[in-house]
Amino acid sequence: QVQLVESGGGLVQAGGSLRLSCAASGHTFRSMGWFRQAPGKEREFVVSIRTFGGNTDYADSVKGRFTVSRDNAKNTLYLQMNSLKPEDTAKYYCAASTQFDYTRSGGAYDLWGQGTQVTVSS
Repeated sequence: QVQLVESGGGLVQAGGSLRLSCAASGHTFRSMGWFRQAPGKEREFVVSIRTFGGNTDYADSVKGRFTVSRDNAKNTLYLQMNSLKPEDTAKYYCAASTQFDYTRSGGAYDLWGQGTQVTVSS
């Protein structure tokens, strides 16, 4: 069964760091990405990465603070989040696409994880 399992969320003070992980089982995807959704807000694109080639695309709001990486041997996606801000508080979702190399459109992703909560206190 193909699934994505996120881990690594938690509570951190502003300025702190967290690293999220997303383990993909059962399939290798063309690209993977991270999205987030805060209460009362729409889902927001964070970053995407092409599986082969490693091309990345970051939302402006996280550029320079977040770093995405991928261990193809382990089929695992990571998101290193530094200099966290209270506005980064959200549930973070890992997503995977079988059709697109990397995209900001949530609709292009075929599979989603269950999400992991990140809370940044001021």
